Amino acid sequence: MSGSDARADSRALARSLLDLCRSRKLTIATAESCTGGLVAATLTDIPGSSDVIDRGFITYSNEAKHAMLGVTNTMLSTFGAVSKETATAMAVGALENADVDLAVSITGIAGPGGATPGKPVGLVHFAVAARDGRIAHREHRFGAIGRSAVRQRSVVEALRMLMELARGPQAPTKPRTAVSASRLRVARSPRRAAVKRRRAAPPLKPKPDKG
Repeated sequence: MSGSDARADSRALARSLLDLCRSRKLTIATAESCTGGLVAATLTDIPGSSDVIDRGFITYSNEAKHAMLGVTNTMLSTFGAVSKETATAMAVGALENADVDLAVSITGIAGPGGATPGKPVGLVHFAVAARDGRIAHREHRFGAIGRSAVRQRSVVEALRMLMELARGPQAPTKPRTAVSASRLRVARSPRRAAVKRRRAAPPLKPKPDKG
């Protein structure tokens, strides 16, 4: 996916996301590191987005992640800024610090520098969190495709995850009447008893020949 394709996709996704959230009366906050506010910018570039978008946290440094989103220093030192744990904490922190229904976070290494052993350029962690308790995480390794391309493709992925979260869980099916184990045992016991009686019945003795 080229940079221009990613931008076109992100704009189309942003429109669809805003329409969906509007219809479901959902609001959004973003928490961004390597994208530096591009997700929020893509959404707010569309007129009328203010009824869905509440705020965006740009937490580029570890200090900002801690101060603005409540990511603990222990977590940052243990797992690093670019990790599943930090991405999840960022999304939850955005949700807790904004009066919104959905939040998305992005933290990664856009390049060209910043790679460490096990964490190459192009590695990006995403997380989304919903007020109803749903949380999801994804890891993408875009590779060394260029700083701008990593950031643009990260925007697309973040919007996709928000779309999935905004659609919500599947509608529950009609609940079936629960049947307790004791009721099952009671219902089956006469038949079992009959079977046992048949099995336990002694064989018939042959009648003596009277002829």
